[in-house]
Amino acid sequence: MVTELIRLKIALLRNSLKRSVWQLVGLIIGGLYGAGILGLVIVGLVGLSFADPSLAQTVVVLVGSAVVLGWVLIPLIASGVDMTLDPARFVTFAVPMNTLIAGLTVAGVVGIPGVVTLIASLGTAAVWWRNPVSLVAALVCALIAVLTCVALSRLVTSATTSLSGSRRFKDLSGIIAFIPLILLGPIFTSSAAGIHNAREFLPTLAQTMAWTPLGAVWAVPGDVARGYFGQAAIKFLIALVTLAATLWLWRIMLAKALVTPVHQAVNRRGAGKLGFFGMFPGTPAGAVAARSLTYWFRDPRYGGSLIIIPLLPVILWFSSSQSGSPDLLNVLGPVTAFILAWSISADIAYDNTAFSQHVSTGVSGLADRVGRAAACGLVALPICTVFVLGPVWLNGSWEQLPALAGLTLGILLTGLGLSSVVSARFTYNVPLPGESPFKTPPGSGMQMFVVQMGGFLVLGLLVVPELVLAILAFATGQSMYGWLALGVGTILGAVFLVVGIRSGGRWFDNRAPELLAEVSKNR
Repeated sequence: MVTELIRLKIALLRNSLKRSVWQLVGLIIGGLYGAGILGLVIVGLVGLSFADPSLAQTVVVLVGSAVVLGWVLIPLIASGVDMTLDPARFVTFAVPMNTLIAGLTVAGVVGIPGVVTLIASLGTAAVWWRNPVSLVAALVCALIAVLTCVALSRLVTSATTSLSGSRRFKDLSGIIAFIPLILLGPIFTSSAAGIHNAREFLPTLAQTMAWTPLGAVWAVPGDVARGYFGQAAIKFLIALVTLAATLWLWRIMLAKALVTPVHQAVNRRGAGKLGFFGMFPGTPAGAVAARSLTYWFRDPRYGGSLIIIPLLPVILWFSSSQSGSPDLLNVLGPVTAFILAWSISADIAYDNTAFSQHVSTGVSGLADRVGRAAACGLVALPICTVFVLGPVWLNGSWEQLPALAGLTLGILLTGLGLSSVVSARFTYNVPLPGESPFKTPPGSGMQMFVVQMGGFLVLGLLVVPELVLAILAFATGQSMYGWLALGVGTILGAVFLVVGIRSGGRWFDNRAPELLAEVSKNR
């Protein structure tokens, strides 16, 4: 039966590649990427064989512990691990539990991550090739480590099965997965600096990890090579207990998942609870604003695209600390205003077929544009206010407040006006409702790039007056330029907002049927 499950896994993978050329291309690219990483790992392991055994053990334990931890965390932050052999599909089959666990464990190695982990783990034996006993121990421990990684991954997946039925859990986990990518630069820089300044700390950390379930299995060959056979035996026992406990817990969670299949959670609202619709006036513009504001708090595509907003202070603070320029943090307000104002430049495209409600009910273009701009403004204005006052307070640069406030307000109002025009004139494929906010639909790359870059350039040109005045205020220190920037930004921003809403409203009225046809094609 185990062999049949492995054959089934391979057959499903092969058939999925036949259905889509792009999946085959993705597999080839992923395979080449994995092969490149694997080659570097093998070369590094061979190089470690000529190093001091203590140093070699430190590196192997730390890297190995990170690999095991990665197999645990990936199912938590990603939308799901490889579920080609989803246990839920075996609910109606009388497969013995032990056989099912064995088959799913071995089949979990079939795939790019499993194969790369297996080969790299077996490659650790190259570090200890000079000691035959350590070499054999490394091969045995490598197999135990790989089985533990797969079992831990499946355990986490089974434990979160009930949560995966909740759309909110899937949306939140998908967004969280993107946070490390945004902070990749600061993370790498800080890690490199930390490693450089903590050379004495790493061996201590490795010794600690060697006695934990994450690193014990990787420390056994090193202890054997150094003659610490007692420690090696205890750590090998820890590795076996970890694998056995993981399989036992997985068995319990799997049995529960097979008896209680996943169901989609349904949110219920009590009668009379209208949410944002009860807070806005009963007008077309009020209804559109309430609907748009609901998107901001409930649609992960809006939250996903704006996940960088709460991370901007971290990024700018890190950049300012590295460059030694604390004033760099002061651009937080204008940059946030730019991002938030431009975020509704594709709001009609995000509506998809729900845009038919606007067309069928005869909502005017002016009411639609006012409602959407108001919803975005209600979210953006408090955030921008905090992001302007916060850095000024931290740096004690209150003399720059008028210029920063004028520049931020000008960018926000002008951007909302420009987005009101762009979203009514240009549409392109965006992630569908319920899809990952970071998905890039096919055929939308070039059009989206042209619209976005063109909009950025136009917005930059429209805010030149307040931008120049703000720069003069920063450069000369004269408050007059700062107050002029505040006045110009407020007045010009308000003018561009009104012009943009009216122009976008006219485009909306003239092209409503065409807009509905365009957004309905992305299905």
